[in-house]
Order: sequence, then C-alpha cells, then structure tokens
Amino acid sequence: MAFDWKEYKIYKEHSSKVDKLAIAIDFLRSYYNMNNARDMFDVLNRDDIGQMMLAKRNISSAESLETFMFKV
Repeated sequence: MAFDWKEYKIYKEHSSKVDKLAIAIDFLRSYYNMNNARDMFDVLNRDDIGQMMLAKRNISSAESLETFMFKV
C-alpha cells in the first residue's frame, strides 16, 4: 500500500494539528482505518517523505512510533 499524499494534503488543510507526522498518523487512522503502530510505521518507512518525517524525530521502529503517538 502506498501513502496517498494528495489525499493527505486535503486532510491536512482541515486538521488543527501542526506536527506533520501527527497529522499523517491521524490520516492513516482515518483514511486507511489503520490503528496498529507497526502497520503505520511500515507504510511511512516505505515512502521517501515518510522516511524523512520519521528520521526528523529519530523514529526508527514501530515501538518508537507508538511512543510518539502517545505523546501527541
């Protein structure tokens, strides 16, 4: 499955959040009905922009993504 950045941009316009990764997580939950941190990490990690979002926050595993999810 590929991350749909066109739909993400539309979703982002209606989000009150500022952090782009937090918006991407909400988007994955809403658009793809995805709740598992491992699945979310896999989708983001397979995408160039997703990899940059993860690297910017030093997220290198599904567990660290889950920790990030609890913070936001």
